[in-house]
Amino acid sequence: MARCFVTRELPGDAIERLRAAHEVEVWGKRLPPSPDELRVHTRAAEGLLCLLTDRVDRELIHAAPDLRAISNYAVGSDNIDLHAAAERGIPVGITPDVLTEATADMAFALLLAAARRLVEADADARRGEWKTWEPARLLGQDVHGRRLGIVGYGRIGRAVARRASGFDMEILHSGRSGGVALETLLESCDFVSLHCPLTPATRGLIGEAQLRRMRPRAVLVNTARGPIVDTDALVRALSEGWIGAAAVDVIDPEPPPADHPLFDAPNLTVVPHIASATHAARERMANLAADNLLAGLAGRPLPAVATAD
Repeated sequence: MARCFVTRELPGDAIERLRAAHEVEVWGKRLPPSPDELRVHTRAAEGLLCLLTDRVDRELIHAAPDLRAISNYAVGSDNIDLHAAAERGIPVGITPDVLTEATADMAFALLLAAARRLVEADADARRGEWKTWEPARLLGQDVHGRRLGIVGYGRIGRAVARRASGFDMEILHSGRSGGVALETLLESCDFVSLHCPLTPATRGLIGEAQLRRMRPRAVLVNTARGPIVDTDALVRALSEGWIGAAAVDVIDPEPPPADHPLFDAPNLTVVPHIASATHAARERMANLAADNLLAGLAGRPLPAVATAD
């Protein structure tokens, strides 16, 4: 039996499956372990099942001499130093595919919420502002028949496009799979939805210059990773009216402090990184993460492995 550390309780029976084969310690607190705590609990581990909020850097990997497999409970791996893991011959698992549809649902839900000002309307109704029917109150943007730009046309980007087709939206896309130039997409689209992975090339991809290219009533949606967007630039874009609205599931930093300026920006819909938060999706993620760790500890190929660029 191998010693495993799991950095959070997981939905479903994934942890029980791990315990049937190995000795498993689970971090039982709601907040994640601090970097020092993570290092202490990983030091003697042979298997690590971590979350995207856990920074698994070179120092941590080198401080765990027995570590043989890492499984990340996330579609991406930007929280893990893949080069350091590769140098040690440690495979790193991820959980793609299983959260595609749930994330695409959330992206389109955010798009609709921002376009039709649903959060603002709900707040008005609860405050007693619903005094009469007013022709010019809470006017939003049409979604049907408008142009949607998708940045990153992989599994999730294509799933969003399928949903948009039901609204007769025209689709432009930009990314490694081709499509139009990013500048053309930003200038041409009424809605822009981000679905690219976080890499050195995409960090800060949407900054002041890109936001200024967008249409004055355009809506930016981000369900990918927070650092893809320059948060300070987004605050200015919303406050100064460069764009019409933004709807985000992820921001930088994450989690943000309660007094972060983004929360004071107008026309912003923000939710706390819950795009994959359905019972089915999160349980599928947990099962795949467990499968990855079990395979790695057994010396078998991982069902879904991350590779260093």
